[in-house]
Amino acid sequence: MDIKEIQNLIKFVAKSGATEVKLEMDDFKITIKTTTEGAAETAYIQQIPVQTQSIAPATTQAAPAATTETPAATEAIDNSKYITVKSPIIGTFYRKPSPDKPAFVEVGTTIKQGDVLCVIEAMKLFNEIESEVSGKIVKVLVDDSSPVEFDQPLFLVDPS
Repeated sequence: MDIKEIQNLIKFVAKSGATEVKLEMDDFKITIKTTTEGAAETAYIQQIPVQTQSIAPATTQAAPAATTETPAATEAIDNSKYITVKSPIIGTFYRKPSPDKPAFVEVGTTIKQGDVLCVIEAMKLFNEIESEVSGKIVKVLVDDSSPVEFDQPLFLVDPS
């Protein structure tokens, strides 16, 4: 398990509302505890010293990740007339069904409920993300081939 996967796990646990999660693998154990404010506190118990050095920075990077979400919340308030389409899963965001095909939607595209907006790859499975609303795409909030988190805003849709 690398640092990026651990950071994603910390963020997922913090957002899920779980108070404690324990993960035990053959060569390491991870315990993640959350406080009442939703910030994740982590305790790592390592049995291999080499991994201890590479995992230690994850605790210092977990706190700044929470602060990067505040501008997104401020932007959501500014764009309150728009509906935000959020990621239902953690994975890699793709705007196209394949590299040689056009994007599912562009800014200005009119969509209806059930239209495919993007694909998110999670664990080697490609999941089509369908629109739950009808309207017009105002903004694409994620770059193609970027990692996305659970509940991360992907698109802004004008329902009018």
